[in-house]
Amino acid sequence: MRYLPHTDTDRKAMLETIGVASIDELFTDVPDAARLDGLIDLPTKQSELQVERALSAMAAKNVAAGQAPFFVGAGAYKHHIPATVDHLIQRSEFLTAYTPYQPEISQGTLQTLFEFQTQVALLTGMDVANASMYDGSTACAEAIMMAARVTRRNKAVMAGGVHPHYIEASKTLAKYSDVEISVTDPAASGLDEVIAAIGDETACIVVQTPDVFGRLHDLRAISEAAHEKGALVIAVFTECVALGLVESPGAMGADIAVGEGQSIGVGLNFGGPYVGLFACKDDRRFIRQMPGRLAGETVDADGRRGYVLTLSTREQHIRRDKATSNICTNSGLCSLAWTIHMTLLGEKGITTLARLNHETACELADALSAVEGVELVNEAFFNEFTLKLPRPAAQVVDDLARVGVIGGVPASRLFPGRFENYLIVAATETNTPEDIAVFAKALKGVL
Repeated sequence: MRYLPHTDTDRKAMLETIGVASIDELFTDVPDAARLDGLIDLPTKQSELQVERALSAMAAKNVAAGQAPFFVGAGAYKHHIPATVDHLIQRSEFLTAYTPYQPEISQGTLQTLFEFQTQVALLTGMDVANASMYDGSTACAEAIMMAARVTRRNKAVMAGGVHPHYIEASKTLAKYSDVEISVTDPAASGLDEVIAAIGDETACIVVQTPDVFGRLHDLRAISEAAHEKGALVIAVFTECVALGLVESPGAMGADIAVGEGQSIGVGLNFGGPYVGLFACKDDRRFIRQMPGRLAGETVDADGRRGYVLTLSTREQHIRRDKATSNICTNSGLCSLAWTIHMTLLGEKGITTLARLNHETACELADALSAVEGVELVNEAFFNEFTLKLPRPAAQVVDDLARVGVIGGVPASRLFPGRFENYLIVAATETNTPEDIAVFAKALKGVL
């Protein structure tokens, strides 16, 4: 029996409050081509075995990331994850239904969170890190809210090169937090426009490096300009492996560093779950306003080392009006995987991995830009770069897929109506010289 608690009067009141005439209007953003007109063409009944076979046949039409040369990035990257990571996170001590609400009694959980925080702080060049966020986009949004609380200002400037998904997530949270967000033109290759947009009411500026086009930025000048105006600098990254080779946000003067940790220990997983990284300077104002929670080290009554929640300003723990975030802890298992993989790599290993990524990307850029009509847009990059093609990139990607190459992300997918001929391509340590040769040959063929 279906349970429908809302009456027609309830629905009418909700629609009036939202400002639409009908429920159908709530779906206007869904393209007509993606909508179903009538029932799905499926049998009304089948046995379980028949259903399994039918669904398996449908799934077989997909091309998995490991089945073809794969060069997709734009915020999620295919890296090799050692089998040790999966083995350890599946131990019964870790693989629980939910992160414990009383972690003071779970010393193993607290210790891994403490180690996670230490590794994030070292990688980002910052002083303090929290015990993870949902993902990079929510970490970015929360950083803006934190900057607004710290500076008691309500304006944020985001560079156009910040990943559009991060910008949209930030705007969504800001909409109900009285924070105004302005975004500079993504076509600008430098940060002069961002510097020019900093005013006396600016709480923070948000800059990504490497940005969504793969461009690298030196944040020193923008950090200096922001600090002169009393604004904070939020440095964003979507590829945390880059920090094994590129200078850290902390070294370039950032106040807060946020980003996506998926590249270490966490698979692509069809887009999630991922793990957000969040770190800041050792400033009492910053630490008190950090979202999420923070694990710390102490000693017990007998002088033995132990771990506790040093700070937990979530609304699950304190009054909602005093909470800095409602971010929950469902990234606990992902942060554990991140910590295990990072521990296996070590400082030397993450640098070696980063160098492998960069060298592979350089080889790929050389091979693809040698194809007639293809232009490399970037002056510098880490493991991701942008190509300008002689025809729309979306069409080229479809043509490449038909010949067995997953060739990147059309920039127009992230910026509808713009950058039609631009293709964002990523390479990692998983790409072989043979993959690169196949991609170059396929690109030449489809063009």
